[in-house]
Amino acid sequence: MGGRAKDGPPLDELVGIATKYCRQAEDRCPRKGPGAPPKIPSWVLCVMVFVGVLLHKKTKNAQYVWWASRIDEFQRWFPGQPFPSRSTYYDRYRRIGPLLQCALDCQGRDAVRKGWAQARTVAIDKSLIAGRGRPWSSADRRQNRVPKRVDTDTTWGYSKHDGWVQGYAFETVVTAAGNGVNWPLSASVETASTSEQKTCLSKLVSLPLQTRHVLGDSGYDSNQVGETVEWTPEGRRTGRRFLCPQVPRPNDDKPRSCSSRQSRARQHHRRLRDQRRMYFRSRLGRRLYARRKTTIEPFNSHLKRLFDLEDRTWHWTLANNRTMVLAAIFAYQTLLTYNHRHGRPTMCIKAILDRL
Repeated sequence: MGGRAKDGPPLDELVGIATKYCRQAEDRCPRKGPGAPPKIPSWVLCVMVFVGVLLHKKTKNAQYVWWASRIDEFQRWFPGQPFPSRSTYYDRYRRIGPLLQCALDCQGRDAVRKGWAQARTVAIDKSLIAGRGRPWSSADRRQNRVPKRVDTDTTWGYSKHDGWVQGYAFETVVTAAGNGVNWPLSASVETASTSEQKTCLSKLVSLPLQTRHVLGDSGYDSNQVGETVEWTPEGRRTGRRFLCPQVPRPNDDKPRSCSSRQSRARQHHRRLRDQRRMYFRSRLGRRLYARRKTTIEPFNSHLKRLFDLEDRTWHWTLANNRTMVLAAIFAYQTLLTYNHRHGRPTMCIKAILDRL
């Protein structure tokens, strides 16, 4: 192969881009805990997984065999690093998801800083992926009966688009500019039943400084999420607005008397909720919110098609699938970075993948 994809971008350059951000991630998130540090740095394993996912090697064995047949490339890309054994690769694969998540954040921030990604408006969404194996009914779960070939890490989740799905979910924050390329800025992977109102909080507090509007669907409708976007813990305005269709509640749109028995804190949360609802219904709010349909919703579908995730995940267990899906989003970012470096910001990602 010689480090170059036929008629496509040089794999050397893609590995170089990935290496930069994976090393940054390991510097930001150094290993903690007892024992001596591993002989092979985690960033090396991250880049190895990145290449395996980029080339659509759907099993850990297929990825390892590909690398084992290209020791010369490994030594050229990772000078001085020992080649991992099969057991090391399999074991570390399950544990490098958090580092890939950090690398993804680093590349997203870099894209914003360089002006490639316009993060004034961002959208956040959760998308379900069916797991491998047989269905595991709620009755069997309650009675602790585990049928054969069941991924016990999977849980049931529901979305309007996918219906009921037993599996996993990835959540992404994507730029939602009026035009241009939509960049994924951060992501996480959990089981399908995990509430997006909890998983989104860490992403919302680390949004780019230029962000002014955050778009979410009704699954994110909660006072905690809205106030995390719009207010600091010290009670000061962040200058941002949270646009989200609110789930109807019995007392919405009803006048409230001053003699209400609600606590002052409850009345305060209600006033903030009313303000969010009024802004969402405004002409500007409706125009901004319409961008979700042309940004994050197509992104989620596009990512699944690019990496064959429409039917089910590649692996068993949450740890393995967290690594794989985060590597896929990181690979998408890396291809966008490659395009911008070569002055082709709108070049089709699928066309590049097909030539690798």
